[in-house]
This record gives sequence, C-alpha cells and structure tokens, in this order.
Amino acid sequence: MLERLQTIEDRYHTLNEKLSDPEVINNPNKLREYSKEQADLQEVVQVYRQYKTVTEELKDAKSMLEDDLDEEMEEMVKMELAELTEKETELEEQLKILLLPKDPNDDKNVIMEIRGAAGGDEAALFAGDLYRMYSRYAESQGWKTEVIEAHSTGVGGYKEIIFMIHGKGAYSKLKYENGAHRVQRVPETESGGRIHTSTATVAVLPEAEDVEVDIHDKDIRVDTFASSGPGGQSVNTTMSAVRLTHIPTGIVVSCQDEKSQIKNKEKAMKVLRARVYDKFQQEAQAEYDETRKSAVGTGDRSERIRTYNFPQSRVTDHRIGLTLQKLEQILEGKLDEIIEALLVEDQTKRLEEIGS
Repeated sequence: MLERLQTIEDRYHTLNEKLSDPEVINNPNKLREYSKEQADLQEVVQVYRQYKTVTEELKDAKSMLEDDLDEEMEEMVKMELAELTEKETELEEQLKILLLPKDPNDDKNVIMEIRGAAGGDEAALFAGDLYRMYSRYAESQGWKTEVIEAHSTGVGGYKEIIFMIHGKGAYSKLKYENGAHRVQRVPETESGGRIHTSTATVAVLPEAEDVEVDIHDKDIRVDTFASSGPGGQSVNTTMSAVRLTHIPTGIVVSCQDEKSQIKNKEKAMKVLRARVYDKFQQEAQAEYDETRKSAVGTGDRSERIRTYNFPQSRVTDHRIGLTLQKLEQILEGKLDEIIEALLVEDQTKRLEEIGS
C-alpha cells in the first residue's frame, strides 16, 4: 500500500509541474485533463502526507523512550505515543478507503425517475413525496433540480416524474436510492382508519456524456405532438412535445415540459442517452452477479429497499437493517444519516472482498 501511495504522490508532484508548463496552460484539453487528474489525487496525497508526518513523530517518540527520562517526562511521552498510534491507525483506515477503486460515474449529474407502482392514487401521492424529498436533499447539497417530464394525477401526486439533478458528486450519494420504496399509512380517503401499503420505484441513472455511448441519428425516430396537461387540457397548441425512440434497444423517451420543441428534444436526448448507457452497464454488470449481490443498492430495481411507516414515524432501510424514528425529517430531505450509513456499509464490504 505504501509503495502505491508514494507512486500517487510522485504523480501528483509531476502534475503540479505540468500545470505550470506554458505549453499545457495554452492547451485547454491538456489543462483540463491534468487539472482533473490532480483534483482526483489531492485528497489521497493530503492524507498520505499526514500519515507520513504521524509515523515520523511516532518514530521520534519511541526513540525518546529509550533515553533516560524522569518519571513525569516518560509519562508525557507515553501519552503522546498512545495518541499518535491511534491517529496512525485512523489514517491507515482512511487511506485504504481512498484507495478503493472509484466508480467512474460518482462525480456525475443524475437523472432520477420516480413512478407510482402498487397502490393507485396513494402510490402516486407517495411518488410526489419522494420527489419533494430528493428535491430538498439536492437543495441542501447546493445542487440544482430540473424537471424533464411529469405525469401528475388529480390528487396531487405523480404517476411518473423524471428529473435531473445537477451537482458534483450527485451520483455518488444518490446511487443507493435505486429500488422499490414502500409506504405504510392511512390514506385520507380511508374512513375506517386502516393502514394501506403502497410502493413507488426509483431509478437513478448517471448522466452519460457523448463519448460514453454512441447513439447515431439514424437509430433515433423523432415524433412530435402537442403537449397536454391533466385531464387532456391543452397546454400548448404547437407541436412542441417530443418523443424519441432508440430503435436498436426500443427505449422510448418523451418530454413536454418546455414550450420549445428544441429544448424538449435536448432534455429527452439527455434521458435517452442515460437510459441507453444504463442498459449497457446493466448488461455488463450481469456477468458479475456475485459482486452485484454484495454491493449496496446497485441491484434489481424491483427489490424493496426501504419502508416509510407513518403511524410509527419510522423509516427502515432493509439492506443494512437501519431504522430511524425520523420520518418527518427524512421526508424533508434530511437523508445524510441514511446515505452515510449506506456508503460506510458499501466501503466495508468492498474492503472485506479485497482482504479475502
């Protein structure tokens, strides 16, 4: 591990020199490439340098104990030795996590798709609750949310809502939300006070760049139509809504959120590219079934991952057995505690796999 860390630090030093080179400064592509690589290595290098400082101080403290010290001084050195040993262990664990292979999608924007599943109107209302929860979480992270397509219901929920979250690292935190979310509550229309169970599915797709998935114009059928609102009411009499069909995969994407056909097509294309990229990723990952089973939250989207129980104000994530009596706060977008627990579990399992 130490040899690898030293190689990373050497590369970081080389990149610093390259970024001061006038030839690189005047080459936007190289400048962007080296800047990104340097930024990716920065945290590892900073922690490694802390680790080297601590190990050096630890070495000095041990050598001091070999000298003829008075009782008070010896006690002070022993206390320092204990603190440095604990710090060294903490930094070692931090470095192991930082050296884990990084998901290449982690820094990307995400496209989220929420659909009401079992439970009719109640499922649609829950889909709306989830959309608001993720919107508020995104806001707390300083990310921007942009609706791409929404099919609302008369009761205030969504049969389906597709939206994009723009923000560095969005996928790294939201990828664990993939799956079926279950709600248990008494619907407003339930006169007998019985608890109903409904579900909504969440799909989290990393935004795909042009270079990552090759989609040819000849493989896309473009249809235009007039957009409409709830109950068939005409929103726009021009043919501004766009439907894209990717012929090789059969994937279909519609967008009617904007009044401009060009903007709708741009938004639909982002979703189409992400879905095609996701399809190829899923097919590739299918070859590694055992690995996927050990991962947290990257498996089958039909898998029930979380239950939101209103009568008991309880949220349970079934993958890690985490239960929090904080339903109201979580639905307000305070997801950090859950996401952090999922991240730690994922890292722990990956470290166990490396060690086995």
